[in-house]
Amino acid sequence: MPKEIVDSTSGNRYLELAATENQARGLAMYARDFIVGRFGPVDDAVWERLDLFHVDSIGCGVGALCRSMNAPLVLREEALEYAVSDSGATCLAGRTCVRPEKAVVANASAVRELDANGTNFGYNPRTGQTAGEFGHNDFYPVAVAGAQVIGRDGATTARAMLCLDEIRGRLAEAFSLKDHKIDHVVHGGIASAAVYGALLGATVDQIESAIGQLVAHYIPFRAIRAGKQLSDSKGASAALTAEMAVQCVHRAIRGFVGPADIFRNPQAIFCLFEPPPQPDRSPFDLQLGISGNDFAVMGMHFKLGLYEHQSAGAIDAWIRLLQDHSQWLSSPDAIERVEILIYEPAFSIIGDPAKRDPRTRQSADHSMVYIIATLWRKALEHKIADWNTLMLMPEDYDDEALFHPLTRQLMERIDFRHGGEEFDRHYPEGIPTQVDVITRENDRVSSDLVLFPLGHAGNRSDQLRPLLREKFRRLVEGAVDNWTALWNRFDEARRKSTEEIRQWYSFGATGISDAP
Repeated sequence: MPKEIVDSTSGNRYLELAATENQARGLAMYARDFIVGRFGPVDDAVWERLDLFHVDSIGCGVGALCRSMNAPLVLREEALEYAVSDSGATCLAGRTCVRPEKAVVANASAVRELDANGTNFGYNPRTGQTAGEFGHNDFYPVAVAGAQVIGRDGATTARAMLCLDEIRGRLAEAFSLKDHKIDHVVHGGIASAAVYGALLGATVDQIESAIGQLVAHYIPFRAIRAGKQLSDSKGASAALTAEMAVQCVHRAIRGFVGPADIFRNPQAIFCLFEPPPQPDRSPFDLQLGISGNDFAVMGMHFKLGLYEHQSAGAIDAWIRLLQDHSQWLSSPDAIERVEILIYEPAFSIIGDPAKRDPRTRQSADHSMVYIIATLWRKALEHKIADWNTLMLMPEDYDDEALFHPLTRQLMERIDFRHGGEEFDRHYPEGIPTQVDVITRENDRVSSDLVLFPLGHAGNRSDQLRPLLREKFRRLVEGAVDNWTALWNRFDEARRKSTEEIRQWYSFGATGISDAP
């Protein structure tokens, strides 16, 4: 049985799911108890952080929809074909009730499409679990859909969102899916099944069955993120997995029985790829927060614009270098060469040779040389270098920007390399990056090692909230009349009434259709 642990120094409390027990059942019990408030209290700082991640995801979702991004529109149109009179959920900026799994796939796709919302790196020195698996705050629509279907208030919805982030975040610390070429969204899918099932009042057996179905039948591999130019599959991966997690819960509630004890199943992904030293164990223990201030969401990171988060250290370093040396903004020829050193796995992800010639947004926002060259071009055009001016937006990845002659010229002057063990040992604690500039006069100016750039959980700058508001404004301003009101609509989720949650996603937005 799961046991409670208290940290004698901080007073934080945790629920431990040992490798020797059925952790699928443990997650089910944890989700059921957490969502109804049997644990607690949770520090205000945690709720505030959760609110920021959620409202940031809303900005990303509205930004993608109002710009008619392909995958979110396709999945939204599909969702609207599944309208229901009751027991449904709504799509972002819509009032039509649809099947909950269809609302989830549409909304999660919209949230993830721009690849600009929150990120986790799976790092927990307290427990020694530093598997370094990626993940993103893509799954809040699962909690909202469940709350809308069953009629729950903001306090319950907020606990569900926090619980979802806690499960997927702790799994990312304990088990690296990417090492086995499995897509990181599986952790979010497991969390989605546990949380959605708990919201609907599913039994522990039913939630375990749903998790077992998901892991046994619906495992996406990283093939969706490979290739010279990336497709819709990359951005929609979390959405498709969340959809199936919700569907698995509904099937389990109807009586469909999936594989039990999936974390200790020797033929399932966990023990198959990382066989434990003894039989009848999973490869890891899990500790899940139940009260205090140590929740996984506190270690997650924000993106201050559209870019692969692995590039955040270089972006931060580059902007500060340009601020400190404004003379470089007078001419594109002031700088002879830019050298960037970074850690693995970042170099393999955003330094892939194919990324030196990106031809789609999905590839360009994963191209270090494109990202830095675009910031460089914008700084030259505006003769200024600050985050508000240079913040990367969707228009920085349209066809005109992708093939801008100056950007392409500047890309040729960027030397991007793996920095070796010295850099690797600092990840996933930080985002170890160094940017060196060689001027036309052959002077070398270095940023030195950057570990915690703006947006990283380890960066405590007071610039974060204002920059997130600026990012939100620029993403949604063309779609809504009052962007501040929309931001406030999603602030303090735990204070919302049941009716406010039912109508939470039902707001008007220009360019976003609510018709099938």
